[in-house]
Amino acid sequence: MTNTSGEPFQVRRLHDRPIVEAGTIPGYGAVFNAGLLHHADTFHLFARAVRSGYRRNEGAGPRFLDYISDIVVLTSKDGHDYEFAYVLGEAGAHGVHCFEDPRVQRVRSGPDEHIVMTYTSLAPEDSGRPWRIGAHRLDWDDDRFHLIEESGRLLGPDDVANKDAIVFSLSDERVALIHRIHPNMQLAVFDDLEHLWHAGPEYWDPYLTHLDAHVLMRPSPGALGIGAGAPPVRTEEGMLLFFHERRADGAYTANLALLDAGTGRLLSRLDQPLLEPELDWEREGDVDNVVFVQGAHLDDDVVYLTYGAADRCVGVATAPVGHLIDALRRAA
Repeated sequence: MTNTSGEPFQVRRLHDRPIVEAGTIPGYGAVFNAGLLHHADTFHLFARAVRSGYRRNEGAGPRFLDYISDIVVLTSKDGHDYEFAYVLGEAGAHGVHCFEDPRVQRVRSGPDEHIVMTYTSLAPEDSGRPWRIGAHRLDWDDDRFHLIEESGRLLGPDDVANKDAIVFSLSDERVALIHRIHPNMQLAVFDDLEHLWHAGPEYWDPYLTHLDAHVLMRPSPGALGIGAGAPPVRTEEGMLLFFHERRADGAYTANLALLDAGTGRLLSRLDQPLLEPELDWEREGDVDNVVFVQGAHLDDDVVYLTYGAADRCVGVATAPVGHLIDALRRAA
């Protein structure tokens, strides 16, 4: 992939095949759009897994029928070879009808650090309710992660379609939420994690009234939509935000911006994608032409990225931080 100056961005796929293939976990078909946490010297992949038996809808309505997704965890010591470990979140449990697209992030709030999973929470199709941002805190028992049952929340304004959420700490100890009320990406800032967790109409009603003031980024000219990908990666220059755009041709691409560590606001944004669908398994699947970054881990001066491909499987790539920062400086 090259930028407008003709120089390579140096985003490199680690394998020419998915690291997690569809159909490799018993009871599931597609496994994709995976969040990531490096914890206890292990890569933990939190993936959306669709239960076996779903099928394409030949009539009007949704793309697929009997399409129910859980969150599964796969682990790896080296970031190359992953093994299925366990089901973390099962649709119909924990007050969630269906889990989609988990992101997992460490969030510092006051003296404590929390592990937070955000996801798209789907209501039953016949409920008439829109998708919402679901969130749970996670607990580690020295062997595996668990959802803290009583921590489950729907974040954001009531009855408003809202998704693609990531939560992160700002340098002044406030907590920020990036989310997507179509078609733009918005930024909401809170005093701390408890403020976010319990924000109600007193916060969200004025926010919606002045929604344009909270826009972080808009789609590029001609693009159909935009949304956050992985939780931001902290560098000395600011926070790297990997996000996705849906182009006018329907393809999903992986893109990059730099955010201010104190405010969460946009500093610069590359005008070309870092990664776009190119390999057969990125171009053909349940939804064609999709690369969808949801996980990022900084290892020295290299960022390790996990991405969903064609709504069927998971790929990995790496990128040197210095090169990305240089490109963002030129774009500012």
